[in-house]
Amino acid sequence: MSHPTGPVAEAGAEPLPAVGAVVGLLVFFEVTSGVIQTGMAPLLPDLAAHLGVDAVDTNWIVSVQLLAAAVCVPLFGRLGDLHGHRRMLRIALGLIAAGTLVVALADDYALLLLGRLLQGPVAALLPLEIALVRDRLPVAGARRAIALLVGSLALGSLAGGVVMGALHSAVGELRPVLLVPAVLALICVPVSFVAVPESAHRAGGRVDWPGVGLLGAAVLALLGGVGAAEDGAWGSSGVLGPLLLGAALLAAWVVVELRAEEPLVDLRALAGREAAPFYLGAFLFGIFYFGSQAPNATFFAAEPETAGYGFGMTALAISLVSLPGYVAAVLGSFATAAVARRIGYRPTLVAAFALVAAAFLQYALLHDVVWHMAAGSFFLGLGIGLALGAMPTVIVEATERSRTGVAAALYNNIKTLGGAVAGGVFASLLGAFASPVGGEPGERGYRAVWLVAALCAALAAVLSALAHRQEEAPATETTGKAVDEFDQSATL
Repeated sequence: MSHPTGPVAEAGAEPLPAVGAVVGLLVFFEVTSGVIQTGMAPLLPDLAAHLGVDAVDTNWIVSVQLLAAAVCVPLFGRLGDLHGHRRMLRIALGLIAAGTLVVALADDYALLLLGRLLQGPVAALLPLEIALVRDRLPVAGARRAIALLVGSLALGSLAGGVVMGALHSAVGELRPVLLVPAVLALICVPVSFVAVPESAHRAGGRVDWPGVGLLGAAVLALLGGVGAAEDGAWGSSGVLGPLLLGAALLAAWVVVELRAEEPLVDLRALAGREAAPFYLGAFLFGIFYFGSQAPNATFFAAEPETAGYGFGMTALAISLVSLPGYVAAVLGSFATAAVARRIGYRPTLVAAFALVAAAFLQYALLHDVVWHMAAGSFFLGLGIGLALGAMPTVIVEATERSRTGVAAALYNNIKTLGGAVAGGVFASLLGAFASPVGGEPGERGYRAVWLVAALCAALAAVLSALAHRQEEAPATETTGKAVDEFDQSATL
């Protein structure tokens, strides 16, 4: 997302209201965002059963939302720069509320996917809020507000899965539970019209609509091709056609972005030995971070008597087994700065990815006992938390100072895109190892998913270790920390 050099103050900008009241409202939005983003995970097996879809199609429930997010984050950010961050925040909240309500009421798989598509702007909320508080608050106040918003998203993410699982266990029905985040999202819409000020500055320029269209079409075609390979038939025309079309559209998008004066995504930030390995690592990060959520949930819910694996868990049990991972991710994220002060940010990132690779490898080898999975969840969450805290900083420090904002946004986009692609790839893997009886994925399919995730994490560790980069001097830590806080927008 480019930032024109001449932001202009809007004539007659409204006075700044009470800071505490404004940030308090934004905190509510972020808690709701966290619940929406993670609350679905333990419910996926029951949701799939309700809609009559298999574990393979369940992956698309996650992928569709990530696909929309990959386009919405840069688009809403750019529109906010041009037309006001509060205005785009309200539009995003309206779309999220509509999508969450559709998800809650959907009795059809296609309708549910439409709802998940409408939820795409949820990843754009925090970047819009951060831009808003940076525009309206002094530096010290903005930093405190950003830290509070990031913490609120983490809190909502931590509570989302557990609370939704507990509610499902207490109520016994899916729809009332799904209505909870829908009600929260609906409340956010009128709340956004109370006290929240508009940003006082506007950027010049325009939206790169060709870039928006080509990016969306390319990712959609690529995911369509991967999804068509659910039975492992990668050589069929139904698979190769969309994949080739997606590759061509993606190449056209790259050409358009490189020639555009104000590109949707500044691809020039990808160039250079310093930054390129980290961006590739971010893509791999998105694959195992987002892509493993649905397979893990469906594995926990599988009945061992019929499937030959799994634990037959309810949504609450899935939440409780996953809880160590959620807690460890939050702890790891907060501990990143302390660990990095001792060994440096890049070694911290390498160690984090190595820990993730070891956890997925343990999943692939030891998954017959619940405590094995719970222990793996803890170490997986710890590694992910450390990576979430370290990766934004190493990317920013590998980038020219004048491009730090662009680098942070690009990292987030690439990671989300990796997650969108992962859903289709993992669905294809599960489908390729489907059991001939009933068509459900076999145990080998889940083992393949975990091994691929472990390989992605190991490659990310190698890329981080080999990247040509020097640690910045301690005097620059404040800058890195500020950008780190900015970027944790859609990471938790």
